[in-house]
Amino acid sequence: MSRHAGPPRAADTPSVPEPTYAERARTLAYLGRAGTLATLSRRHPGHPFASIMPYALDEGGRPLFLISSMAMHTQNLEADARASLLIAQPGWAGDPLAAARLTLMGDARRVPEPETPAARAAYLARHQRARYWADFEDFSLWRLEVADLYFVGGFAAMDWVTAADYRAARPDPLADAAPGIIEHMNRDHADALIEYARHFARETADEATMVAVDRLGFKLRLRQAERLSSVRIAFPTEVVTATQSRETLTAMLREARTGR
Repeated sequence: MSRHAGPPRAADTPSVPEPTYAERARTLAYLGRAGTLATLSRRHPGHPFASIMPYALDEGGRPLFLISSMAMHTQNLEADARASLLIAQPGWAGDPLAAARLTLMGDARRVPEPETPAARAAYLARHQRARYWADFEDFSLWRLEVADLYFVGGFAAMDWVTAADYRAARPDPLADAAPGIIEHMNRDHADALIEYARHFARETADEATMVAVDRLGFKLRLRQAERLSSVRIAFPTEVVTATQSRETLTAMLREARTGR
């Protein structure tokens, strides 16, 4: 089941739209460059064996690996294809339990020969340094055929996501621009963030920090004296570019200050 993210809200509080867990999972997988690959150990049957694993995604969101036949995880997969890949939110410096993370489960198998050129292009576009060893005889491309996923968006936001919902989802259009938007707002417009919270969320705060933004809205972390909380604020319309985000946030600030 794919649900909208976020903790339950009071019955009399209007719902704030946000991406589904499937969309957030697809966005996180898109943003990541490496994860932790867990295979089943040949040396210690039944035990999971974890490895750091660079990856790229194919068009269906399936992780691609370029791995050597000499690597222990490759030998494990040759014996048992079952595997999972854990992806953690890139660049997160706060409490690790508050970060987004995603576990993709399925079978990992070599990419069939007819599909190798497209898989190679996708992998090398993400990991250009791999060109130095991509043609070594012992290296080959593998793909995780995703059967199920578990997404955690932070505290009180977690659920299973079906493979079908994940395949149908697309990365958020602001995924690449979001870090720059967040940095700019926190560095140059801290006062505006407080006004957004007051006007759109009816929350007073001594300090407000933008911690996430997507096409449907943004999330603020608030501090009022010793009290910490967070709110999500919706954009009036979907925002798909950095330019649109700037225009929309400017218009929202004007509304917060003038009431229109």
